[in-house]
Amino acid sequence: MSTFQDYYTTLGVSRGASDDEIKRAYRKLAKEWHPDRHPENERDDVEKKFKAISEANEVLSDPEKRKRYDSLGENWQQGQSFQGGGGIDPEQFAEMFGQRGAGGMGGGGFSDFFGQMFGDMFSGRGRAQRQAPRGADTEASIELSVGEALLGGKRAFTFRMRIPCEVCGGQGRLATGACPACGGLGASNQQKNIDLKIPDDVRDGQVLRLRGLGQPGAAGPGDLLLMLTLMPDDVYRLRGRDVEAEVIIAPWDLLHETKVNVAVRGGTATARIPEGTKPGQKLRLRGQGLHKPDGNRGDLYLVVRLGLPESLSDKQRELLQELGEHSSPVRGGAATSES
Repeated sequence: MSTFQDYYTTLGVSRGASDDEIKRAYRKLAKEWHPDRHPENERDDVEKKFKAISEANEVLSDPEKRKRYDSLGENWQQGQSFQGGGGIDPEQFAEMFGQRGAGGMGGGGFSDFFGQMFGDMFSGRGRAQRQAPRGADTEASIELSVGEALLGGKRAFTFRMRIPCEVCGGQGRLATGACPACGGLGASNQQKNIDLKIPDDVRDGQVLRLRGLGQPGAAGPGDLLLMLTLMPDDVYRLRGRDVEAEVIIAPWDLLHETKVNVAVRGGTATARIPEGTKPGQKLRLRGQGLHKPDGNRGDLYLVVRLGLPESLSDKQRELLQELGEHSSPVRGGAATSES
């Protein structure tokens, strides 16, 4: 039997916390306590903590489970088990009233008597069958670049999971002693390789439920709960709910209006750069960013930067040198003009 935990205390939120507060608390704790972020010698304790955080989030983020938990507290799961009409065990009922076996009810038997009165409620046909256990869910996390999240596609990743030993059934021992297949551990670490299709509504801290990729079980495997963390790359970065990217323009292209093609979700978008645009200036492409919680897309901001061709001819170098000799000093960042 698992030890009762106060889910609100586990996530560090009040009992009146909103759904958004619970989400934010879970994301923060899940990042902090994910096993992959801790050394191997702390893995067991960290995995227990991570599992407790995931369990708390699973209950408090589900309106029905949270309602039962708030009403019944430690007994919320027992309360759940009484719903759904599983039937009544006639043997237990008979024992309560001292009427076991065929006697005492006109020779027809206690179960037959009540079966005639109440039908399948007291018959074996109405009794709920115990379902085989489903495999446990598995947690993992991956980092996606903001560019991958914005442009979509697939991302290959590998995650590790503990699989119960098939030889000893997860017990770690056989009649002859420690199980040689798992070394007495009852389980082994295995790796799975997955090609993830990046969802259209991907966002930082999102948890995807990948069906059937969890641990095996008699009634089928559990699920993989995959947390996504978005990281900046050489081109794209997050700015609040929007995305910012740099676009490199040659100096002479800023002397007149020019157009550039920008990669966006599903293809390309054409951005118009007006004449006289200054380096560092931002251009806005509406609705070309990532999805926001309200379902709409954020914006993509292009930051104009100056660049030169990778190779310059002698003539080009000469012209640039001449331009520099007849130009005012150009300063950027924290530099100051010479006295």
